[in-house]
Amino acid sequence: MSHSVPMTRESYEALQEELKRLIREERPRVIQDIAEARSHGDLSENAEYDAAKNRQAFIEGRIQELQGKLSRAYVVDLSGLKPDKVVFGATVTLYDTATEEEVSYKIVGEEEADIKLGKISCTSPVGKSLIGHKLDDTVKIKVPSGLKEYEIIEIKYL
Repeated sequence: MSHSVPMTRESYEALQEELKRLIREERPRVIQDIAEARSHGDLSENAEYDAAKNRQAFIEGRIQELQGKLSRAYVVDLSGLKPDKVVFGATVTLYDTATEEEVSYKIVGEEEADIKLGKISCTSPVGKSLIGHKLDDTVKIKVPSGLKEYEIIEIKYL
């Protein structure tokens, strides 16, 4: 699993900030909590010690996970592009021809996808189908509920 993973600048920076916080703040705090719990004596019945050790394991695991993600990340730079085509990192506003409703999605990597925030993966059926299309294109997408037809009404690179 050493292949590079596309990521937006925003997500890359958020992961870096989380990693810094874990290393600079959380790790020292949990080490201090462990030392304090040890000073209370018998470790076999010390709930504070057990909780601190569990927290330490979680923090160390998350640090390793973030370091792995950041080492494989390929940050996609959209700064020199004209917003005339759907690409990774673009925010696309679609018009659903059946329901006559508009919906916006940001095309992101698998790690940062969150439909509640309007972020869909570039590997999802909708994400894959939109990439490469231009403004005013009509795109037919096979989704679990059937075939959807969208018209691309706006493309932005934020």
